[in-house]
Amino acid sequence: MKNKKKNLKQMIALGSKTARGGFTNEQDVIDRFNNWKTDKVAQEWLTEMNYKIDDIEFVKASKVRGQYKADIQVRITVLIKLKSQEDLQNLQVKLVSNPQGFNQIDKRKVDKYVEFWNIPQDIAKILKLFTGEIAPKKIGLRDSRRMFLDEMSKSDQDKIVDFFKHKKILVVSDILKGRGEFSADWTLVILKMNGESRWVLKSINEVMNVFGAGDVRITREGSLKIGKIGMQRKGGDGGRESAKMLQFKINPVELFHE
Repeated sequence: MKNKKKNLKQMIALGSKTARGGFTNEQDVIDRFNNWKTDKVAQEWLTEMNYKIDDIEFVKASKVRGQYKADIQVRITVLIKLKSQEDLQNLQVKLVSNPQGFNQIDKRKVDKYVEFWNIPQDIAKILKLFTGEIAPKKIGLRDSRRMFLDEMSKSDQDKIVDFFKHKKILVVSDILKGRGEFSADWTLVILKMNGESRWVLKSINEVMNVFGAGDVRITREGSLKIGKIGMQRKGGDGGRESAKMLQFKINPVELFHE
């Protein structure tokens, strides 16, 4: 176990850069971008985003309001041969303190995913049994309120796996990038560990490649894994209806290993 933890720390150290000063929330990231002329970390972020610092004329970052994949929008004006070119870059920010923890990236009622991915009725029913939105009739379940995927028939298990294999690219894109004006262009992960902050910044295409890598399978715990993305019942919430949402999770620290 000690060697595993040591290797993890080494991979994080190799795949990241150190940021002096604390990060409490997205506002700290916004403030750094807005002070880009003197903030060395913000300059490193802009360099990672393929800008030449000497070409930049103006940077303005602000919080994206509402439920979008992007947390921060950064407006960057780049001066190229005396012509100004304005770019808008949307960032999603993940602040984590546990290198082996998981971060919720999307949660909705099953019917909302039915709209997104054109899920047929039989698959929707399986998902609602999984979340407990439809009460199971089978007895002897691990949780009488719902069914884990490995408690379902082989036929239903195959249907779920086949569906998400077929829709994998769309699902990964919707869950990680989102749609529309505030879909994410970049993912910034900041890991606070051992009294210091380390960061990694990746384009959303790289992020989708990392977390989409791997097969679609039912786990030993009876949930679904789509590449490195976990699908599970949300749970919690004191047993309220919101506990029956479908939830997708990732470990953002995986980006440090790439």
